[in-house]
Amino acid sequence: MDKESMKEYILCEYNRDADSYRSPWSNKYEPPLEDGTVPSEEMRNLEIEANEVFSVYRDQYYEGGISSVYIWEDEDEGFIACFLIKKDGQGKRGYMQIGSWDAIHVIQVGPEEEGAAHYCLNSTVMLSLTTDNKQSGTFNLSGSIRRQMSMTLAVADGHLVNMGKMIEEMEGKLRNSLDQVYFGKTREMVCTLRPPPEVLNMRLPDS
Repeated sequence: MDKESMKEYILCEYNRDADSYRSPWSNKYEPPLEDGTVPSEEMRNLEIEANEVFSVYRDQYYEGGISSVYIWEDEDEGFIACFLIKKDGQGKRGYMQIGSWDAIHVIQVGPEEEGAAHYCLNSTVMLSLTTDNKQSGTFNLSGSIRRQMSMTLAVADGHLVNMGKMIEEMEGKLRNSLDQVYFGKTREMVCTLRPPPEVLNMRLPDS
């Protein structure tokens, strides 16, 4: 929790220095660290804007949760941005009792050349959920999926617009992959090992 803004932020290796973590809201470390690494003024201004925009994105797509964006300079005259989303809670719809969604998007942005820049996005999503109902009993499902995307885009509208479009597209692909790989395969396996009552009734011979 940022003590100045009273906003939560995510702790990770990207905002850690020694045993302290930098808040994307106040740019201060907790516990306090005098010589902690901070982004340049240009990167910090982009970081502030990114956190505000990503917070709106998180509310619209996830209906809550916590998001944090950390940006720092790269050795190749570009920069790196890390977009994080964490959503925990109990299910409001269906049979889900409790679940968690952790999304990590790391984008490496190359130096601008002739009005364009190269973007390399590495995304990881970790999903865990537990369901419980009388018909199926208690069921736990957890897993992770990772994908990469590279694009060269014009920077006329700004880096933040380009990064946002890439993340939005990537998250859509990740959700579809999770639905097909994890939920689809799990549904197929469960129905094979433990067929629904209507399937069993179809298999029974006529009396």
